[in-house]
Amino acid sequence: MNFFRTVLFVSCCASIASADEVRPDEIQFRRQAVTRMVFDAGQNIPLASLRPAQVVDLDLMHPELQPTPGVVWSLKDGSLSGEAKEAGGASLRWVGGFNPFATHDLVIQHAEGDGSAGLSFLDSKDGNSLTASLRFKDGKPAMIRWQVIAGGKQVVEKEWPVPAGTATKDLTLRAQMSAVGVNLLLESSGRSVLVGFSDFAKHLDLRERERFQRMDFAVATELKPGATILLGGASSYLSPGSGQADIRAITDEEGAPLLDEGRLWFTITVRGRGLPHPLQGVFSLNPSVFDLRFEGIIVFDMADGLLRNELASHLFRDSKSGEWRGWTTGFSALGGAGTAEGKTILAVTSARDPRRGFSIMQARPIGLDGAHEDPHGVYDKEAGKWRLLLCEHGKTYRAGMWESDHWDRGFTRLAGPVEMDSTGTLIQKFGDQRFALFGSADRKIYLRTYPDLKPAGELKVTLPPWNDENGTRIWPNVIPLPAGYPAPYIALMMDRANFPGMPKPNWTYGALYLYHGHLPGK
Repeated sequence: MNFFRTVLFVSCCASIASADEVRPDEIQFRRQAVTRMVFDAGQNIPLASLRPAQVVDLDLMHPELQPTPGVVWSLKDGSLSGEAKEAGGASLRWVGGFNPFATHDLVIQHAEGDGSAGLSFLDSKDGNSLTASLRFKDGKPAMIRWQVIAGGKQVVEKEWPVPAGTATKDLTLRAQMSAVGVNLLLESSGRSVLVGFSDFAKHLDLRERERFQRMDFAVATELKPGATILLGGASSYLSPGSGQADIRAITDEEGAPLLDEGRLWFTITVRGRGLPHPLQGVFSLNPSVFDLRFEGIIVFDMADGLLRNELASHLFRDSKSGEWRGWTTGFSALGGAGTAEGKTILAVTSARDPRRGFSIMQARPIGLDGAHEDPHGVYDKEAGKWRLLLCEHGKTYRAGMWESDHWDRGFTRLAGPVEMDSTGTLIQKFGDQRFALFGSADRKIYLRTYPDLKPAGELKVTLPPWNDENGTRIWPNVIPLPAGYPAPYIALMMDRANFPGMPKPNWTYGALYLYHGHLPGK
């Protein structure tokens, strides 16, 4: 069936929410479920892999890139077995192409003797490379090493000891890339532990399209005489990361959430470390259950040769043109070669549906001065205006309403900013009336009238996604549903619990919480 006939948009069509007037401060939201995707293998979107059990001709499928390899490889019982030649030496086995926003794994099943095995990202033109390796001594893992070679010189070299208690076999070395930096993790017995991290954009900016298009991903091995290693395989994939945040429903231009294939669709930030390490992820959910599914990654092209990892986006499908449009926040805040640039709100477009796989949206500034965040917009056909609710930057972030005759330029302030700290702005219909919502540092989710931002109460939430030890600046993300669902409203929120071991400042939160909302007596 044609896509344009199957897409539904949920405005005020919930049976309980269809009255002329609904008081959102009377809705009681109760927690139903919670999950956090921490390098969840079942959610990975594959890019490339070396799977020894499925290899027929190793040298044809995964050729040797080292001119004079010092390792002899063989396929053995579904694994890749490497043995040092008499004098020892190195090997580079090609795995696939390179995506600088992907996560890369190497499964190391067993080692004997001294040496290393790791992940290498190589520039075929100039010999530049980035390599993460697990070094072992007498067959036991000893340290993680990170090297960057640029211009024929080693410009970065870092080493970290293997965490105490790490198993001696069946380990996964993981490099979570963000194009300007990397997190290095070691997975043992199903648990991922951060070992090290590095930022390298001033030496090699992997957001440069011309650069990463000519790069390869390889398994790098170095064995001393008499050493052997057994590898379970290598892979690169798009990942939901170690935490998720900044949840927004994808909508039409009037703000009605997209319900397609029985699923709601969301932009959710895939967290890395601090900034500029996160990515803009896309997820979907059947709102009758809790089956969150990671669907893809979006990066942004400002026509300067770089692909940027911006986030906190609101996307909508324009019903007249069919184009996918929206707004994002310039959180990457880096220009070429890692130089600083000002954060700003960007208008984004794509003719292709960007919800699945790896997508690139065109981006350009909308012309608002200031390091504002969290844009959420609607077209108000009664007013004939585009309305944009922002967290305006000042001494703190506070919600303000802006409007324009155009969705991508010409905005002027209409109301606000409000007096309290704000985050996760949202314009949503309850019944036939729009309201403005936002989270805050003062352990409340505020409701304001639309568009003038007058006080309208607070959202009632049982077991909110915060406690005395964790932050409260969460995103409300309330969505009305049609009749026939377990609740007339749901809310998908996040907490702000950071992934263990990350250096400060970090923003690696969080877990995702599902809430059902009911009016009293309904």
